[in-house]
Amino acid sequence: MKKRLLYGITLAAVVILAFIIIGNSSQLYNGLLYNKPSEIALTDSYAIIKPEPKILYGFVVDSMTVIEGKIQRNQYLSQILQKYNVPYQKIHELSKSSKKKVFDVRKIAPHKKYTLICYPDSLQTAMAMIYEPNATEYVIFSFDDSVTVERIERKIAVVEKALAGAIEYSLAIALDDLGGSPQLTNDLVDVLAWQIDFYRLQKGDKFKVIYDEKQVDGEYVGVGTIKGVYFEHFGNDYYAYLFDQGNGIDYFDYDGKSLRKALLKYPLDFTRISSRYSGNRYHPVQKRWKAHRGTDFAAPRGTPIRAVGDAIVSEARYGQYNGNYVKLKHNTTYSTQYLHMSKIAKGIKVGVKVKQGQTIGYVGSTGLATGNHLCYRFWKNGAQVDALKVNIPPSKPIQDSNKVNFIKMRDFLKQQLDGIEFPEFPLKVEQPLDKENTANNG
Repeated sequence: MKKRLLYGITLAAVVILAFIIIGNSSQLYNGLLYNKPSEIALTDSYAIIKPEPKILYGFVVDSMTVIEGKIQRNQYLSQILQKYNVPYQKIHELSKSSKKKVFDVRKIAPHKKYTLICYPDSLQTAMAMIYEPNATEYVIFSFDDSVTVERIERKIAVVEKALAGAIEYSLAIALDDLGGSPQLTNDLVDVLAWQIDFYRLQKGDKFKVIYDEKQVDGEYVGVGTIKGVYFEHFGNDYYAYLFDQGNGIDYFDYDGKSLRKALLKYPLDFTRISSRYSGNRYHPVQKRWKAHRGTDFAAPRGTPIRAVGDAIVSEARYGQYNGNYVKLKHNTTYSTQYLHMSKIAKGIKVGVKVKQGQTIGYVGSTGLATGNHLCYRFWKNGAQVDALKVNIPPSKPIQDSNKVNFIKMRDFLKQQLDGIEFPEFPLKVEQPLDKENTANNG
C-alpha cells in the first residue's frame, strides 16, 4: 500500500514538472516567433525579445506612414504640404522662419528628393518633411507641436584612391570606364593644363592619378584633392606633386617649379573646341572668310563660364555681334573676353573685382552665333593673341624654407605613382594604394 502511494506521489510530481517546463518553453517559443531577434533580456527561466525601433532622419517611423517623392517642375513646397493636410498657418510660419534662418523654401529645386513622415491615419497628415538639396545634407521641416526647421550635414568619409589607364578615345571616356567622375576629369586637366594640350591627346597616352574621393554611406558624392599625377604624352613623362606652402595647395614638378600659371588655361570645365584662333576662317553666319581672333568652346546652354584669373570687370553688356559678353582686365599686360553668353552672372558689372574660377556668365548663343558655345578672346599688351599658345608666367616655385618638406612629399608621391601598374587593355580597374604608405601620408 505504501509503495503504491509513493509511486502515485512521484508520478504526480513528474506530471506537474512537465507542465511547468512545457509552459515556459511555450512562452519562449512565442517570444521568439512574434518578436524581432534584436535585443534579448534574459530572466531566470526564459528570454524576452524587444524589437529595435526603425529610425529615419532621426524619427521613429515604426507606426508612421513614409512617403517619398521628387520635386516637380514649378512645384512649390506649400502645394506638397497642403496635400498632406498641413494647416496653411503652419506653412506660412514655416516660410517666414526658414527664409530668415536656415533654408529659404523658395529655393527648392526640381528633381530633388523629399520624404514625408505622416501620421498613420486615413488623412495621412504630415508630421515632418525632409528635403535633400544635395547628397551631403538635408533639411527637416517639422510641424508637430510647433514649426521648426533644421539643416543637417551628413558625415562625409574621405577615401584615398588611385586610377591608371590609357587613352583610347578621350580622357573623359577613359576615366569614366575606370569609374572616375566628370569632376575628376576636369580637376586632372586643371593640374596639367599648361604642360599638356588636352585637346591634342593621342591614342595610347597613359595616366595615373592619386586622389581623395568623398563618400556618404559608401556612395560617391564628390572628388576631394588630387594628390599626384603622372601623364605620358607623346613619349614624354609629366609628374605633378601636391604641396602647400602656406597659401593653399598648389602643384609642382620634380624640381619644385609651379605647374600653375597666373591664369587658368580654359574658361570652362573640360569640353570641346569647335573652332580655333585663325587668321582666315569661314564664318558660318556671315558666309565669308575672315579672321577669327578667338577660341570657340562648344558646350551645353547654361554651362558656367569662369574667370581665368583675378581681374576687374571692364565691360559687361549686350553687343549686336558679341551678344551678352564680359571683358576682364587682369593686369597691365593681360585682358580676356567671353562672348555669346545666355546671360551674365548676377553681380557682374563694370568695376567689380572677380576671383580666379568665379562664374561670370553662362554659355549661350546670343549675338552672331549659330549654336551654343563660348568665344574666348585674349589680349596681351593690347594685341589679340591665341589664348592656347600664350606663355603665361608661372606661380611661385618652392621656397627655400620649404624645400626639405617638399622633397619628402615629392619622393613619397612619386613612389606611390611609380608603384601603380597599368592594367591590361581594355582598361577598367581601380587599384588600392599601399596601406602602409597611405597610413604614413595621413
